[in-house]
Amino acid sequence: MTDFELWEKELKMIWDQLGEIPNDDFIDKIKIHTYQISTQPNAIADFERACAYDSTGFEKNAEPLYRSALQLGLTGLRRRRARIQLASTLRNNGKFEESIQILREERENYSDELDDAINAFLALSLSSINKDKEALSLVLGSLSAHLPRYNKSVYNYSKELIQ
Repeated sequence: MTDFELWEKELKMIWDQLGEIPNDDFIDKIKIHTYQISTQPNAIADFERACAYDSTGFEKNAEPLYRSALQLGLTGLRRRRARIQLASTLRNNGKFEESIQILREERENYSDELDDAINAFLALSLSSINKDKEALSLVLGSLSAHLPRYNKSVYNYSKELIQ
């Protein structure tokens, strides 16, 4: 096992404690663990700290760390998660239009196992600005792919909502 794989395994063990220990203790554990990567700005470390703040209700602390992680060149699935989570944080911080812009860019430019999550968070942001039909269309479109029956009907109805 490489040092980084061991670090990731230890990180998962800390994340498994979320909700089991006080939030401040959880954040401190994440901070200490991420400083093992680097005491300098580091994309993965900033992302994990942002997640810790976000997951414990401190969205205002998370936003600049997500931005830093992305600016520092976060890659792979963490980059995609950072964009989704930044957009969600922005919505929670009242920055609806920027949230929508980020999520629309992700929908247009990438596709992976997080596509339904993109649609869910985009629907929340759209609903925040009273674009409920478009939001419902996204949710129903995503849901239709998972239905054992009526999936084509639900998908077609989702498209009718925005015509």
